[in-house]
Amino acid sequence: MFGIGGPELLIIVVVALIVIGPAKLPQMMRSLGKGIAEFKRMSNDVKSTLDHEIQQAESDTRKKEAEQALAEKKAREAVEAEQALAEKRAREAAEAEKAPTVDAESAAENSKDESKESA
Repeated sequence: MFGIGGPELLIIVVVALIVIGPAKLPQMMRSLGKGIAEFKRMSNDVKSTLDHEIQQAESDTRKKEAEQALAEKKAREAVEAEQALAEKRAREAAEAEKAPTVDAESAAENSKDESKESA
């Protein structure tokens, strides 16, 4: 864990036994174990909270990107629909310009035919 091997740990235990005393050593070791366990729980809690927040942020980012892509797609479709409508109106206008000339020619022929029949 900290690069402490068996001999180093033995020296630490002997020094703790001399300094703390044999009566209080088990109580101190329990307290140390509880402290280490609490530290591990807290670090795991912090880690899980950070992981959750990161996932939430990534989810929000993906959602915004999807909404933006959808908005861009709708805008493109609207522009394409407007262009198609403009082209359709232009074709109809061109056809409307041709139609009166055909009708005028037909009316002129009909009036000639009527004048011939009248005569």
